[in-house]
Amino acid sequence: MLAVPSGDRDGWVDQLLGFDGLPDDVASLPRESVPYLPSGVEEILAAVREAPVTADDHFVDLGSGVGRAVVLTHELTDARATGVEIQEPLVRLAQARAAALALSGVSFVHANAAECDLAALDGSVFFLYAPFGGDMLAAVLQRLERVAQRRPIVICAVGLELRGLQWVRPRPTSCLSLTLYDSVETSLATRGTAP
Repeated sequence: MLAVPSGDRDGWVDQLLGFDGLPDDVASLPRESVPYLPSGVEEILAAVREAPVTADDHFVDLGSGVGRAVVLTHELTDARATGVEIQEPLVRLAQARAAALALSGVSFVHANAAECDLAALDGSVFFLYAPFGGDMLAAVLQRLERVAQRRPIVICAVGLELRGLQWVRPRPTSCLSLTLYDSVETSLATRGTAP
């Protein structure tokens, strides 16, 4: 893949993995969610390299679309990888591609990330490619904070700044559009969260 010019990698990966003929976005998307935008391969590679994602991790993509980040991360690292996507036609397409590629360490969940039990997924690295904003983002971040209370996590955010959160520390990367956030231990009193 590194031999492919960076400007051509998105199309090359999609062709290699068989991601073509995408369905239209569903009409019933929640107000604060973003229509499907595939994650850029450059951002995925930077996240994998700099988080770093290893075979011991569980990579979770919130707003996974057809699964480009999930499949690519699994193939590059052998990490378990799960996609959470609100649009059922995209989930079906992602599941079909994972089955066609015989990827046993990859799964996809049809769910709203703001309502999904993220702690049950047992993720260690979470990927967010600007999938939602407003109250929906706030709900997802509350759920991620609950995960971080149980274990250290890394959030890979593309095109999304997580400001004012005391439970994460930002870390710049070599990719201008990607910021990594490491969870930090804070007391419940500091977070202002009820036990």
